Amino acid sequence: MSLSSAPRRAHAIELRDLHKSFGENQVLTGIDLTIDEGEVVCVIGPSGSGKSTMLRCVNRLEEPTSGQVFVEGEDITDRDADVDGIRSRVGMVFQSFELFPHLTVLRNLTIAQQRVLRRSKQAAIEVAELNLAKVGLSEKRDAYPAHLSGGQKQRVAIARALSMDPDLMLFDEPTSALDPELVGEVLGVMRRLADEGMTMMIVTHEMHFAREVADRVVFIDGGVIVEQGPPAQVLDDPQHERTQRFLSLVG
Repeated sequence: MSLSSAPRRAHAIELRDLHKSFGENQVLTGIDLTIDEGEVVCVIGPSGSGKSTMLRCVNRLEEPTSGQVFVEGEDITDRDADVDGIRSRVGMVFQSFELFPHLTVLRNLTIAQQRVLRRSKQAAIEVAELNLAKVGLSEKRDAYPAHLSGGQKQRVAIARALSMDPDLMLFDEPTSALDPELVGEVLGVMRRLADEGMTMMIVTHEMHFAREVADRVVFIDGGVIVEQGPPAQVLDDPQHERTQRFLSLVG
């Protein structure tokens, strides 16, 4: 088969004319966005701009009002879509960790593997230990979340998501609940994931991290994408007045 006739590979994520309203409040007003396999996209913008809502629509934690969301070519907004099956391929890391407080770190990492992926207990433990090592927390396998720092909790949450063998990862302001001295350890784990080629969509207010790690930065304001492009373009030479004003306030 010639290259010209080869089938086009589906985007990892594709949003088409995505709208989301909460009652009279229109949060997203026509988002079009594609993210390719292996791409790291950082989404920035002011509070209330729709960043997290857009992210949560990608795995149907929020139901779009209209428009379509495709994950690896599958329309997850279709009424017949296997949402649970698609969602199992999408790792999600929240700003508030969402760990089970009554379970050890190891059990937090194995429970979904056993129940959703139907892995044996031993196989789930092996995967969990591998991912705890990846985030530098092997020694915390038997600890409970209450005995971890915020940065450690977030690294456990990342290891838990990785233990489900996702094809792509979504991060919703993963450092916003952390004390400043703990931010670096979480961003370090995310940098390593980017270096390994993980497809990532990251809502963040860490501009330095976005400049270092992102392939593309997307600026959202008022429920629309105002500007997007390489980090050097969007962060250092923004073309739109709204982007310029935002960056002047956060920089």
